[in-house]
Amino acid sequence: MDNITPRDSEFGLEKAASESAPILDQSAGSFFKQLQGFWVTFVTQFKKVNTVQYPEVKEPTAERFHGRHQLNRHPDGLEKCIGCELCAWACPADAIYVEGGDNTPDAQYSPGERYGKVYQINYLRCVFCGLCIEACPTRALTMTNEYELADESRSKLIFEKEDLLAPLRQGMLMPPHPMYPGSTDTTYYKGEVPGSHPSQESHA
Repeated sequence: MDNITPRDSEFGLEKAASESAPILDQSAGSFFKQLQGFWVTFVTQFKKVNTVQYPEVKEPTAERFHGRHQLNRHPDGLEKCIGCELCAWACPADAIYVEGGDNTPDAQYSPGERYGKVYQINYLRCVFCGLCIEACPTRALTMTNEYELADESRSKLIFEKEDLLAPLRQGMLMPPHPMYPGSTDTTYYKGEVPGSHPSQESHA
């Protein structure tokens, strides 16, 4: 008697079940259903083709387009990222690496106790699903409309924190600097900080 492994017996049961399952309807679809399929193809032929002379002409992206990521700042310039690593845990492609660091009175990079000391996104792995955006509790990470990410080197597609940080706008100061006087991390997260304070400029 031949030796039959559990895997072989399982496969045999699956094969027997598939062979015994009857096919109830082998006839073609009705003429009306076939006509519906042909109608979709026919109408598509007359739709205007959206062709532009790229890269001289660039088509505007959709409002909710998923492009390159950006690490945002508070109105005074402090970073919104608190180094919680939730974006890295939510990434299905394991494309994000975050290493948190502790804020100190002499080096305050974000409101509260922690900030993102190391932040990397590997665009060789990223599938632009946006799950990292949904996981971020402080809205530190968002996605821009930038889609031109091709490069000549694989190493250049691993973006560091400096590549992802939003630029400083008017009224923002480059961290580290202290928080807005009389404020807490909750004040920042509620969006109640209007901008940099004169006392912060002396510490910048």
